[in-house]
Amino acid sequence: MNSKELTDSEFLVLGLVAEMPRHGYELEQVIEKREMREWTQIGFSSIYFVLGKLEKKGLVAAKQPDKLKTKKSYSITDLGHSALVNHTLLSLKSVRPTYSSILLGMIHWPVLAREQALDALAQRLASIEVELARLKDIHFEQQPLPDNVDLMFEFSLGQLKSEAEWIEKTLAYMSTKPWLS
Repeated sequence: MNSKELTDSEFLVLGLVAEMPRHGYELEQVIEKREMREWTQIGFSSIYFVLGKLEKKGLVAAKQPDKLKTKKSYSITDLGHSALVNHTLLSLKSVRPTYSSILLGMIHWPVLAREQALDALAQRLASIEVELARLKDIHFEQQPLPDNVDLMFEFSLGQLKSEAEWIEKTLAYMSTKPWLS
């Protein structure tokens, strides 16, 4: 199994199943409790779909419920553990391009009037400041956190701070430039 074949959702679910055998609803509860949707996209309805894909790939195995339990429990297989280790290493050591909507907005900047463009960036900056405050609150409320989770918050906060600085510089620069329309 090539670890590049794991989607982000599969990677997340596989890691959670590796912690301990779980059924789909338990996975949803862990995702909610740990507020994992702050840094990855996975919907509740897709958890069972992802579990099915992982099972078909041989990365997890479903244990049929006994008479007292009504839900299938999934556990990681040896192949799944190997794929999880490989994908974790790949994720930590390689860079994957991300595509922010701001890049598409900037490429089409010339279609806007000066005030529209500058106002849009100012609004984005305000949104980033709100998001920074929200994440800082969540980070604080979740303490104490394991080091790896704490560092994930620091990474997200750092990215937002960096974008805010870029927007401030861009606003200052673009507000002094002659406008071509």
